[in-house]
This record gives sequence, C-alpha cells and structure tokens, in this order.
Amino acid sequence: MDRWSGVLKVQLDPNSRNYYRIAASLCFSFASKSLTVPSANAIFFNGDRVEGTRNPVVERLSDLQKISEVLVSKFGASVNAWVIEASIFNGPFAVYKDFIPSVNRYGEPKSYAPVGFPASSSTVSVLSNCLEQAKNLISSGQRYPWYTSISASPPKTLILGFSKGGTVVNQLVTELGSLEDKSPINPTHEKEQPGVMELSGVQQEIQIIPRTKENLLKSINEIHYVDVGLNASGAYVTDENVIRRISKRLVDGVPGICFLLHGTPRQWRDSRRAWIREEKDKLYRLLESEARRSAGKLKVCERFYFADRPPDMQMHFEVIEKMDISVD
Repeated sequence: MDRWSGVLKVQLDPNSRNYYRIAASLCFSFASKSLTVPSANAIFFNGDRVEGTRNPVVERLSDLQKISEVLVSKFGASVNAWVIEASIFNGPFAVYKDFIPSVNRYGEPKSYAPVGFPASSSTVSVLSNCLEQAKNLISSGQRYPWYTSISASPPKTLILGFSKGGTVVNQLVTELGSLEDKSPINPTHEKEQPGVMELSGVQQEIQIIPRTKENLLKSINEIHYVDVGLNASGAYVTDENVIRRISKRLVDGVPGICFLLHGTPRQWRDSRRAWIREEKDKLYRLLESEARRSAGKLKVCERFYFADRPPDMQMHFEVIEKMDISVD
C-alpha cells in the first residue's frame, strides 16, 4: 500500500500561539492521488527532548518521522501513524498543557480529571488540523479529490504514550472512564449504496479520523504505555474507580480494549524513582482484577525488555523499536 508522509506544524486552534509538530504517515493511493481510509489510527505521544547524546540509536528514535515508520512496520501498512510532539517545552521538558490542564512547568500533572475532556478534545483538534494540512498539500495544483470512498466501518484507534507522553495516555484513560454516551461509534449515518460511494470531504474526514471526542474514546481498542516515567508521581493511572468504570462499560456491551505495559530497567528498576514501578504494579493489578470480571473484553499484558542490561538512555528509546505489540 502506498503512503503519504510528512512532518507538519499544527495549531490546536486559530488563536493558539503554539504549534505541535506531528509526523504523519498516511494510507494513500497514487493511482487516484487520494488518501484512503485506514484500518486504524496509531496515535503516539512523544516525551521529553534528549539532545547531544551522540548515540545513533537515541538520535534515530528521537526523530518523529522515524517513529512513524516504526509504527507502520509494527501495526501494518493499512494503519495511519500520527506522532505528536508537545507544543510547549521548558528546556528539555515536554509540557502537554492543552491535554492536561493541571501540569506544572515541567509537564508533571498534579492530577488527572475528566472535566471538559481536554485530552480527547485536543487530540481530535490537532489531528483534524493536521489532516487538513495534508489534504491541502496533496490537492495543491491538482484536480484530484483528496478523499476516497467510505470504508465499511470506522477505523479503530491505537493509543501509545512514550516516556512523558504517558501523561496524555493517563488523561485519556481517565476520560474514557467517564464516558457515558452509549450511542453507536459510527459517526456517519449513511446508508449503504450499491457499488462505490464517494463522500464529501468532511464526511470522508470523519472516516479517516474520529471527529468528536466521544467517537475518539469509543474507537480506542489498544492502549500502550511505552517505558513511561516522571520525576514525580503520576506516571500511571492508579485510580481504581477509573478502571472499574472502563470495565463496566465493556461488560455493558461496548467493544473490548487491551492495555499493554512496556518497560525497561531505565524506568522500572530506577531506585531513585521507585514510585514508577509501584504505580505500574498497582495499575497492572487493577487491570488484571477487572479483566477477570469482563469475560475477556478487557485484556492486560506486561512486557519487560532488556532485563539483563544495566539501565541506560539507549534502551529507553530502543524499546520503541523492540516492543512487542501482539495482544495475545
């Protein structure tokens, strides 16, 4: 399958003074010169900046475009990959202020609360604006439509948070635990027509990415914590009420979801930040307990990499490439 790729600078809204850098690798048809509807959108939230290491592995996996290529190689060519970098940096520290309003100047959250659903709303906004930019680049100087026919079902959503990016995952999980709308996931209400059906740009956009926070949250079927960690508490969600509410929604009939916790000695064996391992262990126990009650609709996997190596910065980045994303 062909692809369109690029790194774009995207505002959350027209009044925003800050820009998100987003690497996008999108399903594309060179024959029709148009984007095609993916099977899933893999959305990766990046962490703090690490510069000047002179380590080729760290340098390569600090590149947003390279990470998008890794995601496509892992999840498959039918997936769109979006790698999002924070719009605000305090020195090397990523600050996802739009997604988590409670963060301090170092990007560390004081708490996770669903009020206003900021992470899901911001995710939809930056992806929509990024897609609009990609659409303009694709259609510039051409008479081809940027969209294709509708797919049979909306794409699934795969959420990944690396290092500091795990804070956004925590906020999304918190919002998912407060989602109550039980309306169908499919955002279009189009009836099937014989043959291929072409849609307006807006309708096709709905199919390529979720267009509302509700549809984004409902479409999530995998959540990956990728060697997350902070210099303060809050690396993992530990609110049992949040996990119980997610489990209850699954029991009530919504599609299943899998949590995958990927870690290295860099985070899980750091004696100076013992809370990272403690929080991870608590989240795993909560998920494991609810998995038994959900009749298999909630799954959890824990994977530890480079166990025989002393902690270093290289393994922290290398896990992006080495992580096992299988859910069985």
